[in-house]
Amino acid sequence: MRSLFFKIFIIFWIAQTLIFIITTALILARRFPRPASMLDPAFSSLRAEAAEAVHAFDGNGCVGFDSFVQQHRGSFALVDANGSTVCGDGSLSVRDQVPSTTEIYGRQLGQDTVWTLPVVSAKGQQFRFLVSVHRERHTWYGDLAHFAFPQLLVAVAVGGLTTFVLVMIFTRPLVNLREAARQLASGRLSARAKESRKASALHADEFDALAHDFNHMAERLESLVNAQKMLLRDVSHELRSPLARASVALELARDDADSTMTTHLDRIQRETERLNQLIGQLLTLSSLEANEEEVGFERIALNGLVEEIVADANYEAHQRNCSVTLERGEELEIVGRRELIYRAVENVVRNAIRFTQEGTAVEIRTAAVQDGSRKLASVQVSDHGPGIPEPEIESIFRPFYKVDQARSPQQKGGFGVGLAIAERSLKLHKGDVRASNRAGGGLTIEMRFPVG
Repeated sequence: MRSLFFKIFIIFWIAQTLIFIITTALILARRFPRPASMLDPAFSSLRAEAAEAVHAFDGNGCVGFDSFVQQHRGSFALVDANGSTVCGDGSLSVRDQVPSTTEIYGRQLGQDTVWTLPVVSAKGQQFRFLVSVHRERHTWYGDLAHFAFPQLLVAVAVGGLTTFVLVMIFTRPLVNLREAARQLASGRLSARAKESRKASALHADEFDALAHDFNHMAERLESLVNAQKMLLRDVSHELRSPLARASVALELARDDADSTMTTHLDRIQRETERLNQLIGQLLTLSSLEANEEEVGFERIALNGLVEEIVADANYEAHQRNCSVTLERGEELEIVGRRELIYRAVENVVRNAIRFTQEGTAVEIRTAAVQDGSRKLASVQVSDHGPGIPEPEIESIFRPFYKVDQARSPQQKGGFGVGLAIAERSLKLHKGDVRASNRAGGGLTIEMRFPVG
């Protein structure tokens, strides 16, 4: 937001300033004529002064010339054809290096301009008339600054204020739309952009139309996601009754079946239990996605809760010839629903037991970590399994996501829902969960809860 506003403001402000400077330069060009157009009046004045000086010299010699000099500003000299000073300032003849054939010549020497032109006396004598004028040097940017001050500063200030207002008008709808898009991306499907007018109105602009289209998209997205959640929840509920009846029928079939049917009936029972377990996980996932309120929250001792999970998980781990160890950290309390937090941590631990190699240990570590100004309680679960390819490591928290066939339910007994439940539970408690591959092989999943 700040970068967009800053860039647009700078571009508009610089453009307005450049336009004002160029306009001022054009005004100066019209107000002050170019040097070429100023030479004709200057040459006429020089010729008139030269004629007057020679006339004074013809009348009374150098005394008359000196009288002329006193009546005019500048240094003057009259030089003969040999370059010798006849009257006036003798230093000018030294500085004059112009051939006698030159009609009028001007040369800048420091801050002085020396003009030379040939003249002829009444007696027919050839002279050169020299005049030195001391002038302050002016540059175009100096003239521009002199002409534009204080108008330039006022124009820049007014232009900056105008640009600020225009940029605010242009960027405010984009800022509101960006905030709504950010909320929508974070999971708040009810987020909507502010509409100042209806986009269907004749006077609506492109920003209003964009906000209207965004809100229409958000409404459609919210409707589709809610319909998907409702379908998942309804189907899961409806499957519970047939499964219950199938379990009853299975037990009746055991009573009537002979020993040759035992293997097939056991397989049916296992698959029925697995399906019932999947339905339970789906109902839990639907409940977490639909519930965003902090209802039933209590203070929970994190180490005590993890110890209970470790005690239950070790029983399952021993069946795979592995174990679960716990490294206790600082005693921390978190606030939340105990059942959901328990299930989230348990799902991660059971997932680690499922994929760790036989004869290894699943390592659990609790600790306090700092995230900026927030203090968080961390639970790290590390296994010694195959790990996960880096491009897919962010996808394992999606429902039913499986990395490869090695993690299929037939071989590992999972459905790809446990980590999704853990992620939704952490999100409900304003925490987060992340996964990373271990340097020595295996996967580490870290769950972080705000400290109560």
